[in-house]
Amino acid sequence: MKRIITLLIIGVIFHSCKNDQKSEASSTDMDETNLETQAMNDTSAIEITPISHATAVFHWGDTVFYTDPVGGAEAFEGKNKPDFVLITDIHGDHMNAETLMALELGETKIIVPKSVKDKLPEELQSNLIVMNNGETQTFMGFTIKAIPMYNLPQTKDAMHNKGRGNGYVLEKNGERLYISGDTEDIPEMRQLENIDIALVSMNLPYTMPVDQAAKGVLAFKPKKVIPYHYRGKNGFSDVEEFKRLVNEGDENIEVELLDWYPNTEK
Repeated sequence: MKRIITLLIIGVIFHSCKNDQKSEASSTDMDETNLETQAMNDTSAIEITPISHATAVFHWGDTVFYTDPVGGAEAFEGKNKPDFVLITDIHGDHMNAETLMALELGETKIIVPKSVKDKLPEELQSNLIVMNNGETQTFMGFTIKAIPMYNLPQTKDAMHNKGRGNGYVLEKNGERLYISGDTEDIPEMRQLENIDIALVSMNLPYTMPVDQAAKGVLAFKPKKVIPYHYRGKNGFSDVEEFKRLVNEGDENIEVELLDWYPNTEK
């Protein structure tokens, strides 16, 4: 009888221990799932505020950066100060020393191709981080890669020669943002992978028409594409047609149309 009671007590204790272990394991699994969900939510917090043409303010989590800031300090009135700045090219709709000076950036770093560095004044030189096509740097928790941007065919009199300017791919927590700069439907763009958001230029005669832009986007298939830099010599490119062409080719690509020319009649 004592033996039976002892075995019953051992069985109860063993069963209780197993339940405790299951409870702990379940709690651990839930914690890991919550952490993974939180990480996924953190990586989707990219907010893009167009200023004009190629100029924008990005909020990526707690980080703020500007691309191609032009238009004077007044264009950024009420906007948060940038943690860093990206400049793609030497042309005046991308690089403007007066605006950079007026923004009173202090020690804020400005990421540029060498061609831009060579044209900016001495007062800004200590702010500059030079990146050439194909180079990658880690900065403020972001992996930043300089992507070529250029016209096709590659001729000496092209408006954008290969190697002079940079597009950029920024990555943080597994999320990837592509800023094309002044480019056409080049192989380096088509070969991009796992892009979550892409800003793609389209304006003649400086970059490419909407049908070429759509073909390029359909080649590298970002989750979302935003047409920008779409004012050309003869007016605005047809971004609605761009959207139609992209979704005709792949309905899973989200095309978001933002107003890059808020003060201009279309």
